[in-house]
Amino acid sequence: MDSERLHPSIATPLGRELQADTRQWTRSSLMYPIFITDELGAKVKLGGMPNQYRWGVDRLEEFLKPLVQLGLRSVILFGVPVLKAKDPAGSLADDSEGPVIQAIQKLRKLFPGLYIAADVCLCEYTSHGHCGILYEDGTVNNQKSIDRLADVAVAYAKAGAHCVAPSDMMDNRIAAIHQKLVEADLRDKTTLMSYSAKFASSMYGPFREAVGSAPSFGDRRCYQLPANARGLARRAIQRDVREGADIIMVKPGLPYLDVLGDARELAPDHLRAVYQQQQLVLAISKL
Repeated sequence: MDSERLHPSIATPLGRELQADTRQWTRSSLMYPIFITDELGAKVKLGGMPNQYRWGVDRLEEFLKPLVQLGLRSVILFGVPVLKAKDPAGSLADDSEGPVIQAIQKLRKLFPGLYIAADVCLCEYTSHGHCGILYEDGTVNNQKSIDRLADVAVAYAKAGAHCVAPSDMMDNRIAAIHQKLVEADLRDKTTLMSYSAKFASSMYGPFREAVGSAPSFGDRRCYQLPANARGLARRAIQRDVREGADIIMVKPGLPYLDVLGDARELAPDHLRAVYQQQQLVLAISKL
């Protein structure tokens, strides 16, 4: 089966380490989310995330060099365009002058050993704030959405991302991204990390504020999973494995430990990731 590829998981030193059966959880298992803007010189404090900032591409070395020296091994990038107008198709997502592509290229030069993942979604770039392309009635056009997301993923891989991570929750986007990476001759060196079991949650407020991605109307409950839909989460995990995902993610993490256990049962030989939300971390810190 074409989707069964092993090379993407072992294309980097960190990828090979993570595959070890005897591996223990260490700080190199952590992936640092970074919010990047196209505004040069920017260091914008994020109100909902204490001690976190939105960074201009030109300040990434200043920010990351001390962390890399302390042992940071991987980051995941989220773009926040502010200099250009957004449109319904999210054209800024793969703009060659946009924050993510510029950041990928810069980080590859600055820190050759740093593992770079790029979040793949349209919500930060669309004028309506939803994660896909919409019909005129405001509902999601799934086919156009996954075609667009696949183009964005390929652009990030071409720029040098080691990993692309679709967080949009469109149906069958893993297969679409996998196929376009194959066609671009990039699949064997690009890890595909799927936000497979991503639940609709009120915990995403600080994140949406950080990237300016709150929907201008409605919500995302027609494509993100309902809070009590464990069965749908199991189906999503199995589907993404069939379609070629290399890593399976559960988001948010702590409220869904049962689903994380399901992921281990359903995909025992796949890496599993968990995304902890800032609001949850803050709540725990106050206990």
